Amino acid sequence: MVTVVSFHSKTSEFVVEQTPDAQAQPDLTGDALRLRVRQQEILAELGVLALQGIPFRRLLDQTARFTAEGLQAEFAKILEYLPFENRFIVTAGVGWGPGVVGIATIGADEASPAGFALGTGKAVISNHLENEERFRTPQLLVEHGIRRAMNVILQGDNSPFGVLEVDSRSEGEFSENDITFLQGAANVLGMAIHRQRIEQSLLDALDRQQLLVKKVDHRINNSLQLVITMLHLQAAGTASADVRHELREASSRIAAIARAHQRLYGSAQIEMLDLGAYLSDICHDLCEAVPDCEVFVSAVEGIQIATDTAIPIALIVNELILNSAKYAYPDRSCQAWLTLTRPQEDTIIVSVRDEGVGLPPDFDITSGKRLGMRIVTALSQQIKADLQVQRRTPGAEFLLAIPVQQRG
Repeated sequence: MVTVVSFHSKTSEFVVEQTPDAQAQPDLTGDALRLRVRQQEILAELGVLALQGIPFRRLLDQTARFTAEGLQAEFAKILEYLPFENRFIVTAGVGWGPGVVGIATIGADEASPAGFALGTGKAVISNHLENEERFRTPQLLVEHGIRRAMNVILQGDNSPFGVLEVDSRSEGEFSENDITFLQGAANVLGMAIHRQRIEQSLLDALDRQQLLVKKVDHRINNSLQLVITMLHLQAAGTASADVRHELREASSRIAAIARAHQRLYGSAQIEMLDLGAYLSDICHDLCEAVPDCEVFVSAVEGIQIATDTAIPIALIVNELILNSAKYAYPDRSCQAWLTLTRPQEDTIIVSVRDEGVGLPPDFDITSGKRLGMRIVTALSQQIKADLQVQRRTPGAEFLLAIPVQQRG
């Protein structure tokens, strides 16, 4: 006997088409009643799992196990539709031997029960597969000695995901009540599939956005490198030592920004930078750009900071080291020490120290007349940092205390 049941989820109405030898549904016995109660419990458990957002593949496996249990069947499987091949693949299941789940495929044409369920949206009960005339019995079921099967469609969002099928070797008959349970499980899984597709679509959109941002960073970095090259060429072609110096300083400032975009392009995240690694790169660039300048870097590892804060810090460090090279060591090689620490979770300390001639007696950090110190002061205010200067013997030290927002 073959029973074809069409289930309308919006109205909870069943349309049943039966062969002439269909039997009336028997009254529920005590065992049958307990089974119906267990089926309702299973649907509730599936709903909880779906709401918990467990990994999608695990939810598929759990659905197969639960539906087999709820229908006292030895086998259950989830057939994922492969539209380009017009076939199903057994993407999850219970009871099957090796080489089935994730490997075996079944035709999705309407001559098969699963294909009919997918194409028409009607649930299918086939209680006597050995006598089946309306549908082709899939070879997978023949090989496993399946006598009866049920299929219901698994909806996604705009397109069906596939079919949920329960199979049994034992004698007996699946009923309309069994279809109700199976369709209920399919509906729960269908909502999870819909959510999973939406989440995947959002993740894909995020990936595309991050890729676009990385491409923008890459292009900005290339453009800045072009500007740096032009400044170097212009500096090499001028006869004025002062102009050459100013062009090189401008080039180093642009290089500090270019380094940030270079790191962003090669990083998995675009909002944050490893501050220690970034400042180390800046100091390396300065040593190459400024003749006879050596910078010793000591930085705590793993300090991740927002890119919008990291770039001003790098520009401040750049200016302070350039000032040391220009004013603290007017007649000999430059040496500077950069230290990065995090004494508290919400504070970062950046220190730039030299052992040069020291600061002039009338030095006032708040009323600097030189461009470099004006840049340092303005950028410190921009990131709400506390900038202090300490006279050393020899030299001087600039301390920058930067408040950082804790990541929670």
